[in-house]
Amino acid sequence: MSGVQIIAFALCFCGIGAIIAATVSNEWKVTSRASSVITATWVFQGLWMNCAGNALGAFHCRPHLTIFKIESYIQACRGLMIAAVCLGFFGSVFALVGMKCTKIGGSDQTKAKIACLAGFIFILCGLCAMAGCSLYAHRITSEFFDPTYIAQKYELGAALFIGWAGSALCIIGGSIFCFSIAENNKTPRMGYTYNRAASAMSIRTKGCNGSADFKMPRAPPKHFDKNAYV
Repeated sequence: MSGVQIIAFALCFCGIGAIIAATVSNEWKVTSRASSVITATWVFQGLWMNCAGNALGAFHCRPHLTIFKIESYIQACRGLMIAAVCLGFFGSVFALVGMKCTKIGGSDQTKAKIACLAGFIFILCGLCAMAGCSLYAHRITSEFFDPTYIAQKYELGAALFIGWAGSALCIIGGSIFCFSIAENNKTPRMGYTYNRAASAMSIRTKGCNGSADFKMPRAPPKHFDKNAYV
């Protein structure tokens, strides 16, 4: 079971790394390919910055100046992604304590409960990240396919796919951690009895007691008469 937990922790660790990479990335949405071919410039935006580049390789990024002028869906995505990163950190701590290959956490029953809690936290982490990416993607697709929307249209950026992949890994790894408590209950712990080696004194004492209890049979008395000498 410890090998399965190591695999689950590796999946969750990779998922958290992908979620962090998606959170700090600036490619949540990019300009449409049709417009970029005509103008030879493209724009890509993230949760924290707006960037623009051209065919010569020059890029310029400008952070969001104030939080109060940012659209509400960007603020919601920020909160969800930050919550996912925080949950992933706490889930990693609980997972290290609850894994059987570590020396901390107490008994096997306690470690199984801690591992199940870590799995639940990892699942929440994946759901938060998936909700944030899906909310952002829904806004992009609704604007792209809206015929009445006349402003610049964008496509899905690479950060969204990275975030979806990371959230899926966290959910899978967390589910494995949650099932570890069920496997621990199905396989009872084998008990081993330890028999202390008998000391030489106890052996000698038993031997003395045995020799005291053992009585040699008495030989029948011999009667000597005059015929014995004939």
